[in-house]
Amino acid sequence: MSRPLALVVDDEADIRELAELTLERLEIETRTAATVAEARRLLAEETFGLCLTDMRLPDGDGLDLVRHITARYPHIPVAMITAYGSIDTAIQALKAGAFDFVTKPVDINVLRRLTEHALRLSEEPADRRSRDVLLGEAEPMREIRASIVKVARSQAPVYICGESGTGKELIARLIHDKGPRRDQPFVPVNCGAIPAELMESEFFGHRKGSFTGATGDREGLFQSAQGGTLFLDEVAELPHHMQVKLLRVIQEKAVRPVGAEREVPVDVRIISASHRDLEELVERGEFRQDLYYRIHVIRLRAPALREHPEDLPLLVDHILRRITGLQEHGYVLGDEALRTLQCYRFPGNVRELENILERVVALCDGPEIGTAELGLASEHMMASPATPQAPEPGDGFELESYIEDMERSVIQRALEKSGHNKTAAAQLLGISFRALRYRLKKLGLE
Repeated sequence: MSRPLALVVDDEADIRELAELTLERLEIETRTAATVAEARRLLAEETFGLCLTDMRLPDGDGLDLVRHITARYPHIPVAMITAYGSIDTAIQALKAGAFDFVTKPVDINVLRRLTEHALRLSEEPADRRSRDVLLGEAEPMREIRASIVKVARSQAPVYICGESGTGKELIARLIHDKGPRRDQPFVPVNCGAIPAELMESEFFGHRKGSFTGATGDREGLFQSAQGGTLFLDEVAELPHHMQVKLLRVIQEKAVRPVGAEREVPVDVRIISASHRDLEELVERGEFRQDLYYRIHVIRLRAPALREHPEDLPLLVDHILRRITGLQEHGYVLGDEALRTLQCYRFPGNVRELENILERVVALCDGPEIGTAELGLASEHMMASPATPQAPEPGDGFELESYIEDMERSVIQRALEKSGHNKTAAAQLLGISFRALRYRLKKLGLE
């Protein structure tokens, strides 16, 4: 069986030599290049399983090489070598398509782990099966599944936004399961459920005797997720002092347990999520802007259930089979009940649908599920939207006023559809967050 082949691109001979020696110990053959031109020639001539490239090269920019590889050779994982402390450069590389980065001076252990992750990516197809599924055939669900496959190849931090109950943790698990860290731990943590005084110990661990009750050494969540993925759910709930510490961990890739004198290196991919509008919290000074940019390298949005009502029959059937434990569950959703569900706002999304069907199974007397059995709250029902009739121009007609009324109506529907998450509403409207805020103020909708 032929050995994997790696391409190392750096104008410093000692960096090329270090990478070559490290890769040789992993039984990986190496080709080296000192310029972008040399790298492009080698890429065209041979098939590589990995590429490491420096940021600054004599005849060009490492970011351009990352984009070239992502466009022409998408099967090759490419990692960026950056100067110490150049986290902004690393983030640019991740956004350009790099799957990870390593800082100078290059740590051999970090380089070894990065290489192992990269080779796993190139050996297996990105669309392999996961133990979890994200159901739905509507366009929003197809888009999120396609995004998950792409994002899984990267090691960049991912931020998942969306309303409560939309399956943000499931999306995070799928990203983990489809990526090179799938054989390592996936550690989910609800940031809002940990008392502030215990948060540092929970995240970073502690040493025996470091505080009252610390009767022994204990690993934190970061150490528990070593080599795998740490999922920070409801990251907006982190208190300010923990936001500062989390920022340092992301930048230094190391944690300091409470009571310890030295930092402990950690190799963890961070995925975070929140149902709150982080951009708005940043604007209000309630969430650190620098941390926001570190965890927001790649953004995914979990669609609300009311955005894909055509998937309701599929979801209802799947949930009923899971509740009853039977492939043929015997329940039939009536046409009127289905129409009622499709007009329901679902403030709790799929989680609320699961609760509704749990109640139906417990209380329904017959196999047919009717509207009455659903027990939906009337205040959350949506009227079927009628097609508005455009007025005839004439005496008293004001075009500007009519346009403003139409704009107000569309923005209100976008806000309603996004659960009044302004960032998500701006995305639905195809405008920037600042443009939406301007229009809200102009139309008196603030």
